[in-house]
Amino acid sequence: ATKDDAIGEVYDKVARVLDLKYPGGPNIEKLAKEGKASYKLPIPMNDDSLNLSFSGLKSSIINLVHNEEQRGNSINKADLAYSFQIIAIDELIRKLEIAINNYKVENVIVAGGVSANNYLREEVKKLTDKYNLNLSIPKMLYCTDNAAMIASCGFYEYQKGNFADLTLNAVPNLKL
Repeated sequence: ATKDDAIGEVYDKVARVLDLKYPGGPNIEKLAKEGKASYKLPIPMNDDSLNLSFSGLKSSIINLVHNEEQRGNSINKADLAYSFQIIAIDELIRKLEIAINNYKVENVIVAGGVSANNYLREEVKKLTDKYNLNLSIPKMLYCTDNAAMIASCGFYEYQKGNFADLTLNAVPNLKL
C-alpha cells in the first residue's frame, strides 16, 4: 500500500512543477525520453517492506525546483523528468520483486493510470519474464481513464444488487 501519495498523483504534481499539462504521466514520460539521469533524487520507502511512499520524492523535486528558481538557475526539465521517472518506476519494480520473492506469485496484473507508462510496462515485462510469470496489462485504451476502471467495478456491484443512496461519499481505501 502507499503510505501517502499514489504514484499517479506524484506524476501529476511533478508535471505541474515542471509546467507540463495535465495529466502529468504522459507528459513526463514524453519529456523524459529527451533527458538523462542528471539529478540525484531520494529513493522512496527504501526498505524491504511492500509499502510505497512517494511524498518524499515529490517534496524533494518541489524543493529542488523552488531552490534553483530562487537562485536564478534554470532546471533541465527533461533531465528532471527522466530522473524522477526512473526513481519512481524502479521503486515499483523493486517492491514487486520483493513480493515475488516472498509470496507464491504466478500472475502479475498492472492496472491504473500509470499502467499506460511504457517504461513501467517494459520493466514489469522484464521482471515477469525473469521469473516466468503471467503478466496482464490492459490495452492503452483502458489505462488512461480511471472512470472506466471505476465503472467496471460498479458494473459488478450492480450485478450483485449492491446499491447506495445519495449519501454515499468517496472512500479512497475501500475494498472492492
